[in-house]
Amino acid sequence: MEEIMKIITNMSGKYSATFIFDDFVKMVAISLSNSTDILHDKVWKKRENQYKTIISKYTKEEFENFVKILGILVNLFEKEIYDYLGEIYMKCEMGNSRTGQFFTPFHLSELTAKLSIDDIEKLKKTDDIITLNEPTCGGGGLILAYLKILKDNNINYQKRVKIVAQDLDFRSVYMTYVQLSLIGARAKVVQGDTLANPNVKEKECIFYTPMWKGLL
Repeated sequence: MEEIMKIITNMSGKYSATFIFDDFVKMVAISLSNSTDILHDKVWKKRENQYKTIISKYTKEEFENFVKILGILVNLFEKEIYDYLGEIYMKCEMGNSRTGQFFTPFHLSELTAKLSIDDIEKLKKTDDIITLNEPTCGGGGLILAYLKILKDNNINYQKRVKIVAQDLDFRSVYMTYVQLSLIGARAKVVQGDTLANPNVKEKECIFYTPMWKGLL
C-alpha cells in the first residue's frame, strides 16, 4: 500500500491526491464493467466516454502510473482480503470532515463482521446461499471483512455469497465495485439513497461485478 500512496503523492501537483484517487477508482470501475459487458448500450457508451474524458487529462507516463497502481492492488488482493482503497484514502488524508466521509479501520470492520456471524461451524456444514445487503457500503470494508472471515474458515464466498451494496456517493460505489470485483465476489453495487430509493432501477447507477455476470 505504501508504494501506491507514494505514486499518488508524487503524481499530485496539477491535481490533488484526492482528485487523482477519484479518477483512478472511476477509471478502473468503468474498465472492469465495460470490458465484461456483452451489450454495448447507451449506458456502456456513456461510461466509455467518461473513461476517455478522464484519461485525456493525463500524460502517457501518468497513465502508466495508474496501470502500476492497479497491478499492485491486484497483487495485494491475491495475498489477503483487506480494505486497501479505504485505508489508502484515509492515510492520504482524503477524509472529508464537512460531509463526514471517513472509512472504518479494517480491524473494526472485522470485529463487526465476526459479531454478525452466529455460527461459523453451521455455515461450513451447509451449501446455503448467504445474502449480504449493505445499505451504506462506503468503500466496501465491512463486506470485505465478512468475506475474509468466510475465506479464513474455508468457506467459498465466491459460490456461497450474493451481495447487494448501495451508497449515495459515487466514489464509494466505485471503490466497493473495484475491490469486490478484484476478489471475485458476486455483487451488485448501486448508487442511490437507500432510504429514499432502496430499489434503484436506473442502469447507469448500477454496477455488476464480473462474477455476478457469470464471467469468472
